[in-house]
Amino acid sequence: MTKVVKFGGSSLASAEQFKKVGDIIRAEDSRRYVVPSAPGKRYSADTKVTDMLYACYDLAAKGRNFDEEFDLIKDRYYGIINDLGLKLSLEDEFTTIKACFIGKAGRDYAASRGEYLNGIVLAKYLGYEFVDAADVIFFNDSGVFDAERTNEVLSSRLAGIERAVVPGFYGSMPNDTIKTFSRGGSDVTGSIVAAAVSADLYENWTDVSGFLIADPRIIDSPLPITTITYKELRELSYMGATVLHEDAIFPVRKAGIPINIKNTNAPLDHGTMIVESTCQKPPFTITGIAGKKGFTVINIEKDMMNSELGFGRKVLEVFEKNGISFEHMPSGIDTMSVIVHQAEFEPKEQEILSGLHRNVHPDSIEIESDLALIAVVGRAMKSNRGTAGRIFSALAHAHVNVKMIDQGSSELNIIVGVEEKDFDAAVKSIYEIFVIHQL
Repeated sequence: MTKVVKFGGSSLASAEQFKKVGDIIRAEDSRRYVVPSAPGKRYSADTKVTDMLYACYDLAAKGRNFDEEFDLIKDRYYGIINDLGLKLSLEDEFTTIKACFIGKAGRDYAASRGEYLNGIVLAKYLGYEFVDAADVIFFNDSGVFDAERTNEVLSSRLAGIERAVVPGFYGSMPNDTIKTFSRGGSDVTGSIVAAAVSADLYENWTDVSGFLIADPRIIDSPLPITTITYKELRELSYMGATVLHEDAIFPVRKAGIPINIKNTNAPLDHGTMIVESTCQKPPFTITGIAGKKGFTVINIEKDMMNSELGFGRKVLEVFEKNGISFEHMPSGIDTMSVIVHQAEFEPKEQEILSGLHRNVHPDSIEIESDLALIAVVGRAMKSNRGTAGRIFSALAHAHVNVKMIDQGSSELNIIVGVEEKDFDAAVKSIYEIFVIHQL
């Protein structure tokens, strides 16, 4: 059996955490390929190394002295190295990094050095071979991840290595400059490595024991999700569930590799298993609840709209011309609602309204702002009658006014729109009727 294991920043923030990681990896011989993040926060008021690198580089880019800030970064790494009792010098690496900062190598380069250095330290600690991600993970000239070339080179490279550490978060462009994924991109690297070595399992180790049914900042001690499908996770991740970078799903999903989200500080916890499909029946009708604030709904009304050929296309054309993508588009016989991100819509509000009047000549247009969207997701919903009715009932009981409801064609999710001020109350009421009442 072959496992790829990725460890987040909190799992590698200190020598104490490194030791936990070492124990986890050595506990199973199958954990052969390791993807580390940069050191995260050791305590709540601490600063992540990635943020320290960004701040340091910004000073360098302005031509200002950054020696003090740079020395703090060095101290973080040497603190870990010394506490682990390793015989390892990073002076050559720090000299190169400093010169590249002065030479304005770019913010992507700066940020990537956190993972790069942590990879060197972890490889030394484990006795594994270090493989620089810049040599095996590639982006094209447009900065788009080159999956085909990466898989070919990475597979070939790791085929001859029994155990390796591949730092997360970055790769290289055709001109050899460093390019990073978005924040949290080490999850993506772990997925890419898992696909390249045809792993049996991709373990993603973090500081929580997997996904929870709802946000613990809203629900007190929400129950964990033991098994979730890729489709369900995609819906929840998009709507704000942030345990795993949403783009990390695709490489392993294509290869049919399951993901196990595990807790470095509680390694015996089951965590959450993410799979393509499963015959396991979930304990509740719903799998999870997630939501986001900051939406605007544009309500367009016109008599006989449904018989006007191309009406919807003409509406969306206005948003497309203004560079605005829509989230949902529920409609009736004479009404159509377009839901968009408020921050994107506001600067182009009048241009869009003018465009709609020109394109479709509506009877009226109304705008409602400060809308929150809540996704109720679950593979069991399609086999349980009355799910939407129970949601309405729960929200009505909590005195929450429903502004919009939209159900996906797969019957995997139901999206509910409420006023932002009702967001927490809505989530609590849905959790209570589908989870608390089913216990």
